[in-house]
Amino acid sequence: MSPGLPAQRLACPVRGCLQPLGYAPEGRGRVFCGRGHSFDRARSGYYNLLQPQDRRSKSPGDSKTATEARRRLHRRGFTQPLLDALSAFAAIEPGASALDVGCGDGFYLGALVEALGLEGHGVDISLPAIEAASKRYPAAQWVVANADRTLPYQTQAFDRVLSINARMNPSEFQRVLRPAASGARLLVVLPAADDLCELRGSGRIDRVERTVTEFAPHFELAERRYVGHSACLDAEAIDDVRLAIYRPGDPESSVIEPNIGSRSVRFAWDLLLFRPLAMEEVPGTFASE
Repeated sequence: MSPGLPAQRLACPVRGCLQPLGYAPEGRGRVFCGRGHSFDRARSGYYNLLQPQDRRSKSPGDSKTATEARRRLHRRGFTQPLLDALSAFAAIEPGASALDVGCGDGFYLGALVEALGLEGHGVDISLPAIEAASKRYPAAQWVVANADRTLPYQTQAFDRVLSINARMNPSEFQRVLRPAASGARLLVVLPAADDLCELRGSGRIDRVERTVTEFAPHFELAERRYVGHSACLDAEAIDDVRLAIYRPGDPESSVIEPNIGSRSVRFAWDLLLFRPLAMEEVPGTFASE
C-alpha cells in the first residue's frame, strides 16, 4: 500500500465484521480491525483479503496466461480508445478517490492514477492479476478479494466506482459510493454488441438494457456513450484475444478458434454512467449516519 493512501478505506473481510482496517502500531504494512483480525501486506505491495469461503477454486479469476495476454493487447494499443474515453466520460476530478472493481492487471486504473493523480484502489479475485498491478502501479492500492460478495471497503468511501468489462454487484457498488449530491458516480463498461464480431460472429445480445434494469433499484442512468474502432490483428494478437477473454464454463468466451490467421477486428464498448440513488430510497436499506 502506498504510504499516502488511507488504510481506513479498507474494511475487514471476515464474515460479519466489516470494521475499519487501520495500520498496526509496529508498522511493516500490517492492517488490523478492532476485533483483532489482521492482514499482512505482500512483498509486492498488495493485500490478500480473500476469505476461504469466498473462493470458487484453488486459483480463482484470471490465470497468469490470461493476464499476460491482456497486457500484450494493452501494450499494442488495441484498448487505447477506451482508456482515452474513460476520464472525460466519467468526469473524474484530479485527486478523487476511485475504486476499480474487477481491475485485472490494473491497466485502466493505473493509467488514470498517473494522469489525474487519483487516489486509486483496485480489487480483483485473481492473484496473478493483482500481483502484476501492484508491481506496475505502486501508487495505487491493490486488494485480492471476491467482488461478487461484500466489498472489503467502508461505506461511502469513494467518489467513483468503475466496473470495466468486469463483474457487477449493484448493491455493494451503491454502498461504497458517496451520495449522488456529492458528485459520486458509477461507470460501467460493457462489451458492445459488435465487439469482436469478426471473431465471435453476429447475433450477440446488446447488454445495455439488461444492465440498466439490473441496476435500477440502486442507480439511475445519467449518460450512455459508445466507443469503437477497428484494428488489423495478426495471428498472435488474435490468439491473445482468445486467451484474454476465455472463462471456463462460459461458451461465449470459447468461440474463437486458435490459429485462424490475421484479419481486421472490431473493438467496441458501451459506457454507462450511473447516478446512485439515496440509500433510503432502496427497500431494505438505510442512510449511513
